[in-house]
Amino acid sequence: MKAEDEEGFREFVAAQLPVLRKLAYVTCGDWHTAEDAAATALAKLYPRWPRLERPDLYAKTMVVRAAIDEKRRPWRRERSAGDALPEATQRDPTTAVDERLRVRAALREIPPRQRAAVVCRHYLGMSLEETASVLGWHIGTAKSQTSRGLARLREVLAHDQIDLDHTIDPERETTSARR
Repeated sequence: MKAEDEEGFREFVAAQLPVLRKLAYVTCGDWHTAEDAAATALAKLYPRWPRLERPDLYAKTMVVRAAIDEKRRPWRRERSAGDALPEATQRDPTTAVDERLRVRAALREIPPRQRAAVVCRHYLGMSLEETASVLGWHIGTAKSQTSRGLARLREVLAHDQIDLDHTIDPERETTSARR
């Protein structure tokens, strides 16, 4: 790789690594797995770097796929010691942190494809076309997976009595309250 391409790659990694880690974490729900997924995606991106028009979309695609693949590995099916720990019962006085944790827990309850679609559309703010491109789907598949994922997420959160619209987009609650 040329020196200027390598420098561009380094700058890209420095700027995008936190975003890629967060995307992987939201997709798989485990920071260690997210680190592995981000590293795997960047390792696959490196040899293709000079030929890519939109390396950001390519990297996001690879991170989502790597995070899903990491969760499929047989050793990930083993139960960790952290699973036996009791749930924290004390809530944050502002409830913001508490709601975020419950939304993340609810995201882990929906299937991986639906989770990936919801994360791309609502967490990353991607358009429908970008979501379909990143996930390698047709636009109709992205629409249906997002719709099903949101419906399932609402079901899970309704059990905890969290308003999903408020959690994802506080502006929507103001609009819906006027109706």
